[in-house]
Amino acid sequence: MKIGNPKKIIVPLPYPYYFWTVMFIALAGFFDSLYLAVSHYRNYADIGYQSFCAISSAINCDTVSQSPYSIFLNVPVPIWGMTAHAFFIALLMFGFPGSRDKKRMWTLLMTIALGFSVYCLILASISTFLIRSYCIMCILGYGVCFLLLYFSWLIRNRFNSEKLFTAIRLDIRQLLNLRRISLPVLSSFPIGMLLIFLFLPPYWQLTPPELTMDVPRGITEDGHPWIGAQKPELTIVEFADYLCFPCKKNHFHLRRLIQKNPDKIRLVHRHFPMDHIINPLVTDTFHSGSAKLALLALYATKKDKFWQVNDLLFDIARKNEAVTISYIAESTGLDFQDMAYAFNDYDLWQILWKDIREGLQYGINATPGYIIDDQLYLGHVPPEILKKYL
Repeated sequence: MKIGNPKKIIVPLPYPYYFWTVMFIALAGFFDSLYLAVSHYRNYADIGYQSFCAISSAINCDTVSQSPYSIFLNVPVPIWGMTAHAFFIALLMFGFPGSRDKKRMWTLLMTIALGFSVYCLILASISTFLIRSYCIMCILGYGVCFLLLYFSWLIRNRFNSEKLFTAIRLDIRQLLNLRRISLPVLSSFPIGMLLIFLFLPPYWQLTPPELTMDVPRGITEDGHPWIGAQKPELTIVEFADYLCFPCKKNHFHLRRLIQKNPDKIRLVHRHFPMDHIINPLVTDTFHSGSAKLALLALYATKKDKFWQVNDLLFDIARKNEAVTISYIAESTGLDFQDMAYAFNDYDLWQILWKDIREGLQYGINATPGYIIDDQLYLGHVPPEILKKYL
């Protein structure tokens, strides 16, 4: 007589092992979001900042942070992540080993983790199809969410036998039974988010200072627009691309410094679009359209409207909005028909090519590039140079 093998019985580990594993994962998610929140802020506020994972165009945390998709409902996505993980941890504490009904909450936690995971899939899709760049720390955050979902499901299966909706109802009832603790703890999160909505300054909205008569403007002998001191102690020549985020950030930063020191610093603007249709450095499609944006700025220079058009181009070019000539002309008082001809103006193309050629001669291979006393500085102007004149 053949005797079959008895069914193997799975003996779960003691409950604290599961609890502390999930707590560790949730804390990892919180601190990952904290790092991303700090990195997001520094991307906009620190002119020399570059995160450790800015490795390439495909793997670049800074590119993701600089994308308009990094803001959701007027709050940076990492702050949402910090709040979500903190809420998960607060709810998890109601299942603390040694507490009454310690094995409740796991169905509710699993449902919340499922929501986290779905949102992570949405963010991953945005990175893949819209931003076309990945953030290593974001990917770590996705992994945290999926692990929270897996372990919440596992613990529910180990220690909870109710059906899904019944278990959720019992978890909520448990929170209501403990409302003297649960109500103030859990209600602090929507209150905290409301305060963030009301008081968090929109540091990601980079804007230039207002153009005023207090800050001189003019054209150099070579035909390049300048702003700042008429007799400068420091002259900075910038080579920039209107689709380059660091160009915009540093340009506006320098403009604010000039506004505060209009008699010491002069900024001269030149064009270096990283557009494959004109720049020999670029062999693949990259910053498509930046050459045409530069042509519009060159046209505006001829009409004594450079700085108005320059500020507008920097402001709208990276907002995923269509840059229309009619809008630019209407906003700056330029003639639409005349401006539209700029793309076919051979002389403007020659001026643009001259800027690119001279930028290459200086050794510029990325934007922004700055020339001070014939010395090239890539990325930003060193603070030690600026401090001498502030």
